Amino acid sequence: MKKLILVTSPPACGKTYVAKQIAKALNHVVYLDKDTLIVLSKQIFKVANQPYNRSSDFFEKNIRDYEYEAILNLALEALEYDDIVLINAPFTREVRNPEYIRSLRGALAKRHVQLCIIWVVTDPEVCHQRMIARNSDRDTWKLEHWDEYISKCDFSIPQGIGDPAEKKDLILFYNSNDKEFQSSLKEVVEILQK
Repeated sequence: MKKLILVTSPPACGKTYVAKQIAKALNHVVYLDKDTLIVLSKQIFKVANQPYNRSSDFFEKNIRDYEYEAILNLALEALEYDDIVLINAPFTREVRNPEYIRSLRGALAKRHVQLCIIWVVTDPEVCHQRMIARNSDRDTWKLEHWDEYISKCDFSIPQGIGDPAEKKDLILFYNSNDKEFQSSLKEVVEILQK
């Protein structure tokens, strides 16, 4: 059966590195990163004469959901041509919405595609340090307003979005240090290959 893999978590949990390593370990994978769409989002901010702030009301209203819709549409198209598509994107709101996930699973099942969600578990202070180290303009507001930003982040493991008996429904990838990463990579790849 074909698979759509979502690698999800709050920002700076190591999603990109984790997602790329999983993609490299599997066969026949199309790798998609929602951050690739940021160039288009930046242009929307510019044309609308809005400050570039991916935590703003403007972003929430005019950009966020459209980025997710676009990356999912690209994934569905790619699944016509290969067996596995892996999307690297936070999906933080979506994975906490059982109805959204149920609807997505249903739409994928009609295409004979299984949804596999990987939640990257990382200590929030490790995320803070990684965000500082990566020095990206998408994090400027977050770092300048860290307490406000982190108070709105939910690092808890999503609940109610899958069958506990089905390991591929929600897979936890621990990533606060190298030992956790190595152990999780091996375990997650084995689950996905079954």
